[in-house]
Amino acid sequence: MTRLAEFELQQGEGGSVLALSGPYLVSTVGAVDEDLRGLDEPLARIDLSEVSEIDTVGAWLACQLASRHGAEITGASERATRLLGALTGMDSEQALSAPRLPVWSRVPEAMGEKMFNARSGAIGVISFLGAALISAGNLIRNPRRFRTVALVHQVELVGVSALPIIGLMSFLIGIVIAQQGAVQLAAFGAETLTVNLVGRITLRELGVLMTAIMVAGRSGSAFAAQLGTMKLTEEVDAMRTIGISPMEALVIPRILSAVLMMPLLGFYASCMAIIGGAVVGDLMLGIPFWTFLSRIQEVVPTYDVWVGLIKAPVFGLIVGLAGCYNGMQVEGNSEEVGKRTTLSVVAAIFAVIVLDAFFAVFFTELGWG
Repeated sequence: MTRLAEFELQQGEGGSVLALSGPYLVSTVGAVDEDLRGLDEPLARIDLSEVSEIDTVGAWLACQLASRHGAEITGASERATRLLGALTGMDSEQALSAPRLPVWSRVPEAMGEKMFNARSGAIGVISFLGAALISAGNLIRNPRRFRTVALVHQVELVGVSALPIIGLMSFLIGIVIAQQGAVQLAAFGAETLTVNLVGRITLRELGVLMTAIMVAGRSGSAFAAQLGTMKLTEEVDAMRTIGISPMEALVIPRILSAVLMMPLLGFYASCMAIIGGAVVGDLMLGIPFWTFLSRIQEVVPTYDVWVGLIKAPVFGLIVGLAGCYNGMQVEGNSEEVGKRTTLSVVAAIFAVIVLDAFFAVFFTELGWG
């Protein structure tokens, strides 16, 4: 018959002594574990001299009792001493963390990982763009498969619904540019050049650039969240199962709506910014409102308008592509939707600003500077 673990409280010289006896193994300590944990009497020593066998579980129990009562463990065998030594300090409640690498190793490693991930992401985006172009070609050959209703719906969401926020933002930006520009130009007695400043900078750069940033934050994030949620709920897989191409039904209408609406929204934003500048000119500079607007036609070259209109659809393509690509990459859980939505906005804004810098150099080389 297997002997069970036992214990006995004894009175010693320095106080109570807890004498353990029998085998203290994972298969036997269950009989006394609850009673030992319920001991409230202060202990001076824990005597293991009568313990016949002990394993890690028994040693852990002895360590816990010694730590809780501040008692000393005595009479331990060679095996018990080795186990107790291995378990010493493992009951700490402090959070454990791995030692950090030195900064000269940690920073290059992190940068290398970021670069590798960027390379993989670039390859994925190019592949996704290729798939979108193939789907667009299929739709051109089979126009009856094109979802006109979906496109109109996305045009309304991307364009019409964005008019109030883009108009207000552009109007305020025009006010800021005119006010700050007038203050700086006043030092040279050239306040009238505020018309040139507002007209050229809004039609050529800020109008379409700020619109792209707003569309990325508003519509690009919506694309990623919508498609990501559809991926999680397996709607995309269901569409493939019944023979509907998700690229044709979901991605193409969204990208096309962004490409089509960006020139209109960019021009609208530029007009609202000019109106904001005209308001400042009328109130602060003494330039009548309608005179300010008529001067815009004289001082702004036509190619400035074309520069903004040429950049706009490219920015729309970038925003739509970033949002749809990240939405279609969602896997696993709902947290991934939030991560991919954030990534779509960050990637779109970064790409738009980089492309804007490229366009600035390109058009300057063409003599449209």
